[in-house]
Amino acid sequence: MRIGFDAKRAFSNKTGLGNYSRDTIRVLSYYFSNNKYFLYTPEDKQNPRMNFITDRDNTFICTPESLLNRVLKPYWRSKSVVKDLSTNKIDIYHGLSNELPLGIETTSIKTIVTIHDLIFIRFPHLFTAIDRKIYHRKFKSACVRANKIIAVSEQTKKDIMDYFLVPGEKINVVYQGCNKIFQSEITKEQKKAIINKHRLPEDYLLYVGNIEERKNLLTILHTLKELPKQNLVVIGDGKSYKIKCLKFIDKNRLSDRIIFLSGLSLKEMAVIYQSAEIMIYPSIFEGFGIPILEALFSKTPVITSKGGCFLETGGPHSRYINSLLVSEMKEAIIEIQNSSSIKNRMREKGFEYAQNFTDDKIAKSLMRVYTSL
Repeated sequence: MRIGFDAKRAFSNKTGLGNYSRDTIRVLSYYFSNNKYFLYTPEDKQNPRMNFITDRDNTFICTPESLLNRVLKPYWRSKSVVKDLSTNKIDIYHGLSNELPLGIETTSIKTIVTIHDLIFIRFPHLFTAIDRKIYHRKFKSACVRANKIIAVSEQTKKDIMDYFLVPGEKINVVYQGCNKIFQSEITKEQKKAIINKHRLPEDYLLYVGNIEERKNLLTILHTLKELPKQNLVVIGDGKSYKIKCLKFIDKNRLSDRIIFLSGLSLKEMAVIYQSAEIMIYPSIFEGFGIPILEALFSKTPVITSKGGCFLETGGPHSRYINSLLVSEMKEAIIEIQNSSSIKNRMREKGFEYAQNFTDDKIAKSLMRVYTSL
């Protein structure tokens, strides 16, 4: 097969949608190497996380060729790319991040779109009115026009059915995986070097994610205020909500116990996961929650939120709380830290559950959707 991908975010985005796009391309081009994979991106930006394609002779980068399309890159990606897909004789085109180019439904090309979440409908106050309109139009249009929809969790599938009235038989749930580095052992020497480089304490709690209201870092900070001996490492960045968090940290004199990190390599992230005592992921709502999976592969106990998709990602041995309640978060941290048996069970059983999300299983699940077309 000749398979095309909307690869914009694979090259330009370093977090959520970018990770999903890269991992999809990586596992398919490796486990199903007889296919040819075409990566359509407005710009071939340098991204070290895409270096895996340099030794793949079945993967091709496609950028706009004409002067008009190079100038009008959004138009190329959303519409005129269809001409390039036909020229390249693409059999299946996969929109990896919630959208499909207009007009592709009039060609013989089969289409798949991955819908990650419908948070903009569930929590409209977190988005501007114009963003909500754009997302609603793009996402719904893609769902209507696609031959198949991939939802990254049962929760997302249910939302697509409820909000867009799409029949369930059109939607396949294919869970996300995570980068191979989180599934690998790292030597003690490498760990020590990275821990020393970032001057991390011997014991620390870990938060990974964008620093925004929905991700709910502030509840961890309120909990830390009540647990005076705890350290916290935060991997992520943000804008207005981060400022709010920094003001709370300054007001409550917590700065000597909190370390903010961003721009890390994947190996650095993997070491910090593997060295953490507990990873806390208190998000109010997600489509999947990749940091939970990264922690499980790292054999790090996870505290996360009740409801939504979190049980699907975290499995039966993570700890689930009302993530807005400081009392529940505090209790969970203390319980895990005070019991080696609980901690060890969470590590081993969490790692065992994570084997449901290995690269080969994700690749096979994706290919089943492709071959069904």
